[in-house]
Order: sequence, then structure tokens, then C-alpha cells
Amino acid sequence: MTVSYTLKVANARFGGFSKLLFRWKGSIYKLLYKEFLVFILLYSTFSIVYRCALNGDQKRMFEKAVKYCNQYINLIPIAFVLGFYVNLIVNRWWGQYTNIPLPDQLMCVVSSTVHGGDERGRLLRRTLIRYANLSSVLILRSVSTRVLKRFPTMDHIVDAGFMTREELKKYESLASDFNKYWIPCVWFTNQAAQARRDGRVRDDIGLKLLIEELNKYRAKCSMLFHYDWISVPLVYTQVVTIAVYSFFASCLIGRQFVEGNDLDVYVPIFTFLQFFFYAGWLKVAEQIINPFGEDDDDFETNRLIDRNLQVSLLSVDDMYQNLPPMLKDKYWDEQSALPPYTVATAGETLKPSFMGSTFDMRMDGDQDQHQQVAATPNLPRARTPMLSRFLSSAPSPAIGMKNLMGRGPRNPLVRLRGEGSPNNVHYSEIDQDYRIDEEETTEDEKESRASEPPTPKVASRVPRRLEASEKQKKMEQPRPCPILITVDEPSEDNIEQDQAEC
Repeated sequence: MTVSYTLKVANARFGGFSKLLFRWKGSIYKLLYKEFLVFILLYSTFSIVYRCALNGDQKRMFEKAVKYCNQYINLIPIAFVLGFYVNLIVNRWWGQYTNIPLPDQLMCVVSSTVHGGDERGRLLRRTLIRYANLSSVLILRSVSTRVLKRFPTMDHIVDAGFMTREELKKYESLASDFNKYWIPCVWFTNQAAQARRDGRVRDDIGLKLLIEELNKYRAKCSMLFHYDWISVPLVYTQVVTIAVYSFFASCLIGRQFVEGNDLDVYVPIFTFLQFFFYAGWLKVAEQIINPFGEDDDDFETNRLIDRNLQVSLLSVDDMYQNLPPMLKDKYWDEQSALPPYTVATAGETLKPSFMGSTFDMRMDGDQDQHQQVAATPNLPRARTPMLSRFLSSAPSPAIGMKNLMGRGPRNPLVRLRGEGSPNNVHYSEIDQDYRIDEEETTEDEKESRASEPPTPKVASRVPRRLEASEKQKKMEQPRPCPILITVDEPSEDNIEQDQAEC
């Protein structure tokens, strides 16, 4: 029977796994204790012979053998070989479990597509699902020792109700040198086709769905057969076994405590732990390489057969058209449904639901950054703080190598402080020598700007332009005049009002 401890590890707590160490059934102690006792006995025998039965010359020869074995024992790649082997075996073990045929999908399709409330319809549905279960019994009987012990002959299968005497005669009349688990699947397809001709299956889509689900079911039966037929290559298993046994055979001599060692102990604790880990690893692979045996953690195939037959027959027979009446649910008149909690789980309602990782992110308080604008090529980009420009890995929106070379293309609008009110603002062209552009102007921008009509310049208060170097003059390109925005100087009344507000 499979040893399940899932409930014991439902919650992570202090010493959670430690409590599992004291279980015997399905444990590593039960698998390994015989080999471990043999290793301890052999190690103790060599130690006693060395200490009590050898003379001086013999001890020196033994010490040389200990030194030699201990020097070259690590050349055996036991961890490397065992790691890959156990990983392969575990993947194979899980693949065998996922390919155990279960009739759950097939029985739902049979119940919904094969119609007829009379005895003929009931007989047809039960026969189809019985054929599917018969196919799984035949394949499990050929790969599982437990199922074979339960059904040692075909007569036992007939007595169990999976097959009739007439079907057994048909089954045995078909001569084949190979496993004949697929015969009930062929019976299923022929019966489904006959049901379509009789109108029990009302359309070709229903028949197609039946055949597709049966093929999935049969494919799993086939995979179990191939898992049983094609084993892990024998040479790989032999290499791993020889590596483990030779390693610990060398440990029997190489890990002995002899004269001249810094510490002389009678019990090699770490060697015993090493044996427990590596040999236990090998025993794990030995147990799960074929999970259809009778070990503690092997699959409960007989229980699966019982479950599959009972559930599938209930689905296609007793539950066919046996539906509860449709009634309004409890939350019919409510906008949002909230099932009740018990006292033990009421605390979960206090936790807010997850709305997204950016749901509670703080946004910039500057409302101007939240205004929606049309995306145009001439739209200025947001300026980032100077420190963020140097710390950020992304290219800065204001500084670039092209700008440092004096190739900035655009003439920005400059806001100058006027006298009096902050509303006294003039926008004018700033000299190219005083600015660092973001990037070169694209061809589209040049064409769009060239098509704009020139705007007369308005005098403004700007610093005198410095004399540019000859190199910068050569790099400058003629550009159209930018659009200038002028705000009329406010009146005396507006100035006094603004000063009062300040």
C-alpha cells in the first residue's frame, strides 16, 4: 500500500520533516538496514583482525594497503553516476504513473453521446465502458505482479465480470504471438460505429469524440506496455551498482584507522553516514524502477481497478439522464457572491485581494505629468534628475555623446524670469552653444520643420552669445527658425495684484 504523508507536511513548521524520520513503513531504514548491518560487520572484522591478529610486518603491509585505497578511492565518480541515474529513474517512475489508464474522460463522453433510456441503450453504454475497463485489466495483468496474482487466468477475469464466456471465446480464437490487450478497444470502436448507424449516437461529431477519447485511453495502455518492455539499459544499472559496491568495498580497508593517524577511533561515523546516503540512494532507485511490484510505495493497481469499474458504471448507467432539478442558486438576487466563512477561516477576509504589483505604487505628484497629449515627434521628453541620469543604466534623455559633440538639432524654447509677476514670461531662441541636445534630428523632423512658415523674431532679453569655436561653427547646420511665443507684459494693476498675492 502506498505510504502517504501529505497531511503531515501540509504546513511548514519547526521539525516538520524530523517527525517523518521515525516512521518505519516505506522508510529508508526498512530498505537499507540489512546492507548496513553487513557493511558494519565487515568493517569491524577488518578492524579487529588488524588490531589483534596481525604481527608487525603484516600491520605495515596492511597500513600501506589502507593508504593506497584511501588515496585512490575518490577517483570513483559515485556522486556523478548516482545523481544522473536516480534522476532518470524518478522521471521514468512518474511517467509510468501518469500513463495508468483512467476511464474518467471516456465515461463522460459515453454518457453524453450514447443515447437511449431503454434497456438497449443501457446495455450499450455499460458494454462500451466494460470493454474499456477490460483493456486496462489485461494490460495491468501483464505488467503488475499484484494484478496477476489477483487474476492468474482468463477464467478469473470472466468470473470477475469483466468478460463474458462468448467474449472469451472470441478473444482466444484470435491467434497472435503478441499481447492482445487491444482487442476490447477494437470491440469498442465497432460497437460505437453500430450505435451511430442505429441512431444511438446522433451525429458524426459524437462518434468522432468517442473514438478520440478511446484512442487516448488505448495510448496509455500501450505506454504501460512499452515501459514494461523497454527497461533502463542494463549496462547503466550495472555501472551504477558496480560503482557503489566498489566504492564501499574500498572503504572497508581505506577508511580503517591505523597507527600513525592523528586520531584513532573504533567507529568511523562519517564513513557510515556516507554509506547510508549513497547506498540509500541506490536502494531508492531499486525500489521505484518498477513501481508495479509489491513494495510499500508501489502503485495500488488492484485498488485502481476497483475504483475505475465502479465509477465508470455509475457514470454511464445510474447517472444517465438522472439529473437534479434546476433551481435558483443562493446568490440569484445578489450582485456579488461571497460564500460564508467559518470561525477558523474568518481571518482570511481581512486580507486584501491581490490587484496587481503596481496597484499601490506611488505616482508623481506633479499633475502636469499626468495630462494627456498627442504623441508628436517634436514633443519634448520629461527631464530626469541629474543624479538619476548617472545612476540609471538606461540612456539619459538629456545627455548623450552626440550632444557633447555639439550636434544638437533642435532649438528649445527658454523660459526667462521677468520683472514682477511670474506671469511675465518670454520664450525665445537659445543659442546652440549654451545647450546640450538629446539626439540628432531625424529626417522626418527636418522635413516637417522645413515646411513650417517662418515666424518673425521677437526681441527678448537673453544673454549675449559667446563666440563659438571654429569646430562648433563647422558642425552647426542651418535650421529653420523656431516658433516663438510671446506673452504681453502685464499692466500695473496685474503686477500689484500678483505682488499682493505673493
